[in-house]
Amino acid sequence: MSGPGGLAPRRGPGAGFSAHSHITGLGLDENGKAKRVGGGLVGQEEAREAAGIVVDLVRQGKLAGRGVLLAGPPGTGKTAIAIAIARELGEDTPFVAMNASEVYSVERKKTEVLLQAIRRSMGIRVRERRRVLEGVVEEIKFIRRKSPLSPYPTIAGARLVLSTRDDTLELRRLPPEVAVQLYQLRVREGDVISIDAETLEVRKLGRAKGRGKRLYDIEVEREVPVPEGPVDKVKEVVRTFTFHDLDMSLAAQRAVLTGFFAIFGGEKEISDEVRKRADEIVRKMIEEGRAEIVPGVLFIDDAHLLDLESFGFLTKAMESEFAPLIILATNRGVTKIRGTDIESPHGIPRDLLDRLLIIMTRPYKRDEIRDILLIRSDELEIPLSTEALEKLSDIGEQRSLRYAIQLLEPAYIVAQRRGHRRVEAEDVEEAARLFHDVKETVRELEKYRELMLR
Repeated sequence: MSGPGGLAPRRGPGAGFSAHSHITGLGLDENGKAKRVGGGLVGQEEAREAAGIVVDLVRQGKLAGRGVLLAGPPGTGKTAIAIAIARELGEDTPFVAMNASEVYSVERKKTEVLLQAIRRSMGIRVRERRRVLEGVVEEIKFIRRKSPLSPYPTIAGARLVLSTRDDTLELRRLPPEVAVQLYQLRVREGDVISIDAETLEVRKLGRAKGRGKRLYDIEVEREVPVPEGPVDKVKEVVRTFTFHDLDMSLAAQRAVLTGFFAIFGGEKEISDEVRKRADEIVRKMIEEGRAEIVPGVLFIDDAHLLDLESFGFLTKAMESEFAPLIILATNRGVTKIRGTDIESPHGIPRDLLDRLLIIMTRPYKRDEIRDILLIRSDELEIPLSTEALEKLSDIGEQRSLRYAIQLLEPAYIVAQRRGHRRVEAEDVEEAARLFHDVKETVRELEKYRELMLR
């Protein structure tokens, strides 16, 4: 078994969010003041300092019954701040991000979708001794092959060389499930990683000290000490599972006892009885000193898309015994609450707004846009000339930061086709000519209004 009830461990905060994989925290000093650039974040000092207070309130258990609202224009770092809050709360803090539109599933009730998201956002931390492979990546090479199911080559394995201060181990052919994780985590030479020998879960611990990159004094990655001892070792590992993992495990066990129809028929909802049993198991583990609760973060973007029933459910959920930190985000001003003619700030009922700590974000300045582009280009391993960086910064200021970031990879393709070793300003201009931003698209629609279908 890989954990209680055969559960697989959950991923850390921000898993699956490659656009924000460089974020390590809020970037605050010892007095809670935001550094201009820190933790992978740039600017938004006031919002980050407010988020730092939220982190302290969560740690002290003083945020019960309340949540957080991040409000501001599109592309002002609301998702990044939510991820940074989870990072500050701990490496194994569960982080679940969803769009409010996901609530309206044709297969499950709205309350079931929200309840499952809440249960995925609550962790159970268990300490145990496990065999792991841990060290600095000295060499990594992915093995690719053509798939009959896809026109693109798929990752079929990887070759990896790990080292510590005392040992070196070559892994000549890692299985696809490990290789895919290495690729998704953007593991590269100089990273310190850990691979669970039983579950094959890969964790990226940081950059080995002395191997990190700094661009214009911007700290891009967290540095960690080079591991000591053998690469293949047995050590105490802290593993975190979610309440939803336990719910699913118990539901599967119940399905085996009652027949396989529920499994192969695709059970859409988990019964209250199963969840009640899971809660009892967790309480017993805590009483015995074998586990502890890890309050996580549930981030709901475009919160203005929720309706009164969903808002009412979240209000009640904030007061429950096992509740994560619920963070809502929206870019709307005063607007109608979905499904009603009632207007309210951010499209959220006032009784719920009274329970939320509201943090405002603002548009980025040009120098902040420039630094964000530097961080993203380094994360994507896209070399930029000074002129290209300035051109992208102009585009970010005049059009939007998101558009400028989106141009990074197309511009790199253009540069490669032209035989450039790095992206030049002319490559950025060509990418911008081929790919339009929203404002330019609106102008084109107006120009060809009579020809477009309505």
